[in-house]
Amino acid sequence: MTTDPTNPATGADSPTIDPALLAIIVCPACRSSLDVVGAELVCSGCGLAYPVRDDIPVLLVDEARKPA
Repeated sequence: MTTDPTNPATGADSPTIDPALLAIIVCPACRSSLDVVGAELVCSGCGLAYPVRDDIPVLLVDEARKPA
């Protein structure tokens, strides 16, 4: 999934992540796919939300936000 900062549907705070990279990265905790939600990558399996800083995914479990 690509995000376009000029598209109001994706929002200006959405990271720009290469679709090829998004297709191959997985959650380091459970190996499920990741989806762009706002300014984070959210795991479809365990729900951990990984930050994206300067358009670079920080895929460290210790940096992830736990699901509520």
